[in-house]
Amino acid sequence: MAKILIIDDDQWILKVFQQILESDGHEIVTAVDGQEGIDVYRRERDSIDLVMTDMVMPVKDGLKLIMEMEKEFGDVKIIAISGGGIIEPERYLTLAESIGTRKTLKKPVNKQELLDAVNDVLRE
Repeated sequence: MAKILIIDDDQWILKVFQQILESDGHEIVTAVDGQEGIDVYRRERDSIDLVMTDMVMPVKDGLKLIMEMEKEFGDVKIIAISGGGIIEPERYLTLAESIGTRKTLKKPVNKQELLDAVNDVLRE
C-alpha cells in the first residue's frame, strides 16, 4: 500500500493513527513536530505518498509546514488534522484548505473517517 508520514506532537495520536493505518496495510513514519516532519520528508520524499499533519504543534506548526512543503516540493498530498488550540479547529482547517491540503479532519477522528480520508486522497 502507501507510505504515510504522520506528524503530531501527541504521542497517543501518533500511536493510534499508526496502528489503524498499519492494520490497513500502510507503512508509517512519524514525526513529533513540523520541523522534524519536514526533515523526514526531505530525506524520504521519493517514497512518501501522503503526509498527515496536526495543525497546532511546537517548533513549527502545521500551517508553516504546509506552506513550506508546497513551496519546496510543489504538489504534496496532505491531510490536515486539528483539535483546535487558541482558536477553534474549524478555523485552522479552513486555513489549511486555503493553502493546499487535500482533506481536513477534526479531532477526535474515528477509525472509518481516518481510513476514508486517507484512501480518498491516495486515489487522487
